[in-house]
Amino acid sequence: MRQFTAVVNPTAGGSTGAAALLPLAKLLREAGAELETAYSDSLRHAQELARRAGERGHVVLAVGGDGIVGGIGGALSGTGAVLGLVPAGRGNDFARALGLPTGPAELARILLRNEPRAVDTIEVESAVHDRTVVLGSVYAGVDAVANHHANTSRLLRGPASYYAGGLRAVAGWRAAAYRVTVDGVVHERRGYTVVAANSGYYGSGRAIAPGARVDDGLLDVVMIHDAPRRLFFALMNDLKTGAHVERPQVEIVRGKEIRIEADRAVPYGADGEVEAALPVTARIRPGALRVLC
Repeated sequence: MRQFTAVVNPTAGGSTGAAALLPLAKLLREAGAELETAYSDSLRHAQELARRAGERGHVVLAVGGDGIVGGIGGALSGTGAVLGLVPAGRGNDFARALGLPTGPAELARILLRNEPRAVDTIEVESAVHDRTVVLGSVYAGVDAVANHHANTSRLLRGPASYYAGGLRAVAGWRAAAYRVTVDGVVHERRGYTVVAANSGYYGSGRAIAPGARVDDGLLDVVMIHDAPRRLFFALMNDLKTGAHVERPQVEIVRGKEIRIEADRAVPYGADGEVEAALPVTARIRPGALRVLC
């Protein structure tokens, strides 16, 4: 029987991570599993708790949103430890990419019975930020601004905060000149954003890279070119289904190492937590993390 340590972000999604864990914890214990709960007071603290639990052979449950999932997953990347997800945040996009259920009974069955699956992670390197590892995506441009607005919103939660943040970001955005190097091949484009995606989703269910797979050893690089604002607002609606990839203003290439530069200090983000400015380099780490899904 598996032993679990749940690392909880108490404020995920504006609610308590502990509340999301309670029904699942009851089911795991009733099945005979051991479960310890550890509360984090910061992302770095959560990573430390996860590493210790992994070293003891416990399955580490990341309880929260994409920020804590990406942080803990990055900390466990390459260690051989097993990660389980308890979605309890605003977006839960990596859980969505893995096809995880939201109901506690279905999730408990996966955590108790399924074998770990090897998935890729992303190593992120920047001159202005410590090297880190995340799971979902690195995004540079208007979406990084939108994510910042969503994270700092006091009035809106969940998908509504991302949509409102996107509208606010687009209204004040001016196109940047990007230089995107994918496995040594340079692409110079002027536009709104560049996304290096391991997961197909970001921004609370928006299908930014519908063809991305978390275990193919590649990053899908989505470049959204300059366009009138009215067209970009329509494109934001297309993101709900992934239909934006059919528009001529959207270009997708794939690669293992991506460097993103721009003609100004364009902000970038990673899994909803890292906030810095370009340039940044993202490298895929194939099969570096074992996840129950």
